[in-house]
Amino acid sequence: MNRPFASPELGRTLLPDPLPDPYTPGHGSSDFNVSRYELHLDYRVATNRLEAHVTVSATASTQLTSIMLNLSGLRVVKVRVDGQRPARFIQREGRVVVTPAAPLSEGSDFSLDIRYEGRPGPLRGNWGDVGWEELTDGVLVAGQPTGAPSWFPCNDHPSRKASFGFTVTTDANYQVVCNGTLVSRHAKASRETWVYEQSEPMATYLATVQIGRYEIAPLASAVHSNEPGAGAQNQPAAGVRQLVAAPAVLMGRAQATLARQDQMMATFETCFGQYPFHSYTVVVPDDELEIPLEAQSLSIIGRNHLDQRWESQRLIAHELAHQWFGNSVTASSWKDIWLHEGFACYAEWLWSEASGQGTAASRAEAARQGLAAKPQDLLIGDPGPELMFDDRVYKRGALALHGLRTAMGDPLFFGFLRAWTERNRFGSVTTGDLIGLAQELCEGLPGFDAESILHPWLYQSRLPQH
Repeated sequence: MNRPFASPELGRTLLPDPLPDPYTPGHGSSDFNVSRYELHLDYRVATNRLEAHVTVSATASTQLTSIMLNLSGLRVVKVRVDGQRPARFIQREGRVVVTPAAPLSEGSDFSLDIRYEGRPGPLRGNWGDVGWEELTDGVLVAGQPTGAPSWFPCNDHPSRKASFGFTVTTDANYQVVCNGTLVSRHAKASRETWVYEQSEPMATYLATVQIGRYEIAPLASAVHSNEPGAGAQNQPAAGVRQLVAAPAVLMGRAQATLARQDQMMATFETCFGQYPFHSYTVVVPDDELEIPLEAQSLSIIGRNHLDQRWESQRLIAHELAHQWFGNSVTASSWKDIWLHEGFACYAEWLWSEASGQGTAASRAEAARQGLAAKPQDLLIGDPGPELMFDDRVYKRGALALHGLRTAMGDPLFFGFLRAWTERNRFGSVTTGDLIGLAQELCEGLPGFDAESILHPWLYQSRLPQH
């Protein structure tokens, strides 16, 4: 999309920032668009050794004399452009720059085949370690926001979405979980190959591979129709295949912890519209994790999150909500991260309301009081790279949405949420897109001004009084 977005100066609009994103300098290129990544990974768990190649199908946005992709910590051994040797390729400072034998014309389709190898590891940045990470016995990949280049060459920017194919060969007795749908698996001697297809467009940071000694089982649905708040909104979701991947010793606890996820799914489909993917998997490694993590069509929670207390249940709801907000509908720029985290935080409050554990209004008031005791020096509509995952971005973003709900009323507000996810499904968005849609749907509501409602929450550091 190329619509204008709201700036901190009320009433002024600007066009979206060009790549690269100022929050992640050096990542992503506007010179070409990738339509497909086909990843072939051969991985040995004991030695953390990866031999791989990726086929990238792309279209030039301008005449290309060179092609830049992001890759860190792994060595490129061979490159082909449309099956031919390039004039040259170089690797430096987290980038692979390929010079084709002849310039590629604007609008032309081309393919890259890149073979690479090494011992992958996480990349350190403003957000700690992100990307490929060894577990006690296996692998976890958490790419947000710049971890994708730790394991494959890519045009690494949230607005550059593509379909993915994954073919992963690893040691027998390990299970592999990737984005999308399992197409096939077959064993040969001491090795096993898993093939996954992610057909819906996906940002590179959401691509993942999880390897562990897991059992994979359907989610055991549990409908607590006699509990407070149960009703039509809390009935199990129909048509969404939900899976759990966990070590055998943790499977019982995992199923118990996720017993109400089916109801969460149904609640969110009522509030947000149809679940955007074919299936949803929760992976539980036999390790403690600081926080749960989401990727497209799956989430990862640590063994330390396996309980039925509110703190764990809200995190399960939060990661599930990201499938709509962040994964299907993705911010064009990292400065709009509140469009992911504010929505996912508000989903926690909606689940609280639907399950009889406190209204969204009471959760909002508690959050507002908590924020009042914290420094008020952050613009959550442009928090800066160091603070883009600050808890204030989550809570104030959710409060901004609650402000819209209060001004719109529930019928308009939930219609707005469903229109937001439907119109922008698998797309990239800005805050201005959100403001424009809210204003459009409330055109007949006297005195309603979406930008005036959102501006104090997003672009003023001082906490609004209400």
